[in-house]
Amino acid sequence: MFTMVQLQFPTTGKAKKEILDQLQDLRGQDANWRDGRTWSLVYYGGEDISDLTRQAYQLFSQENGLNPGAFPSLRQMETEVVSMTADLLGGGGETVGNMTSGGTESILMAVKTARDYARAIRPEIRQPEMVLPVTAHPAFSKAAAYFDIKAVYIPLTEEYLADISMTKELINANTILLVGSAPAYPHGVMDPIEEMASIAIDHQIPFHVDACLGGFMLPFLKKIGEPVPDFDFRVPGVTSISADLHKYGYASKGASVVLYREDAYRQHQFYVRSDWPGGLFASPTMAGTRPGGAIAAAWAVLNYLGQDGYSRLADSTLQITRRLKEALAAIPGLHILGNPQMSVFAVGSEELNLYAVADELESKGWHMDRQHLPPSLHFMVTQAHRESVDAFIHDVQKAIEAVTGHPEAYSEGSTAMYGMVGSLPDKSLAHGFMRDYLSSMTRKH
Repeated sequence: MFTMVQLQFPTTGKAKKEILDQLQDLRGQDANWRDGRTWSLVYYGGEDISDLTRQAYQLFSQENGLNPGAFPSLRQMETEVVSMTADLLGGGGETVGNMTSGGTESILMAVKTARDYARAIRPEIRQPEMVLPVTAHPAFSKAAAYFDIKAVYIPLTEEYLADISMTKELINANTILLVGSAPAYPHGVMDPIEEMASIAIDHQIPFHVDACLGGFMLPFLKKIGEPVPDFDFRVPGVTSISADLHKYGYASKGASVVLYREDAYRQHQFYVRSDWPGGLFASPTMAGTRPGGAIAAAWAVLNYLGQDGYSRLADSTLQITRRLKEALAAIPGLHILGNPQMSVFAVGSEELNLYAVADELESKGWHMDRQHLPPSLHFMVTQAHRESVDAFIHDVQKAIEAVTGHPEAYSEGSTAMYGMVGSLPDKSLAHGFMRDYLSSMTRKH
């Protein structure tokens, strides 16, 4: 049980310098992403990009995207960001979309749109279902919980792909949406998008492609000659796409785009109310107030880099990724899971306690992402890792030596937590523990 310690509201204000110094001190405790010691969360394209996005964000930090009539600048920039993204992802003149606060909101909007579309054209459905791979982002299961939709999960093949034969069997008269990932976060593997889209056409259901990770990387890998299969609106049957600007689009957090093949379908995304005493209310996405800074920063970085800049970043990021993957795969006991096609991948092992290895690496200043089912370590590569790969590989080898030499020393931290969850016959029993953990994160104790 966590006890709340009451923090009193300040009676008097502090000097600006004191506040800024305190912020710098707090920041010093955070994960070190600038030096490439963090393998998730921050997508760093270089200091020139970061400096641009900071300045663009600051220029519009007080503007509000809630009312485009009051801030036509934000309306223009959002429209242009959506249009440029649609062009990148194979959209045509009918393609429409909106900016959101991130991939989760984009996914929530896509699922809500599919549900309300089904309500309009298939009112006989009482319990809507959504068919998606088990590797699809948890934002989809969150959307299912929020919008009262049953999530039906597609098992994976040995290569961590959505099993096409099972996909066909899981679709029924209640299915309102099929989902695929390009790529899926856990292993960086692309689902068989073209085959899934064909199934969606056969069953006359919408198909959403989650390209939050790959939307601003895969097109440029393809441009430089990598064998990337079509995954976007170039594929018949793809109805909607989510793509995060604040991942490999290198924009400030939080910025994403949700796109629809046509406006008649997107209409089901909107919320409107005409009988509110406060006036006529219309909202395109989940959020009401939307920070103008995020819109301006996204617009700025797209125009700053252009296709040439993004292609250059994609090429150099791919080279760093290959160097890291080859070095990790050369370490006895480690292997890459599946066939990842870009700069996100996972490393597994049948011999080593990877959670203990991760704990040892974190003691050396690396921020590690852990996964399970199966146990693995997750990697997201950016420019920040160019100079850190060799040091990381050295520390991995030392961490493995430490763990294999003294396994009894690793009984706490993530090793204990993931071990506990892995031993439970019913994984839902871990939900209470996870809720308590979340609650503790925002308490002063």
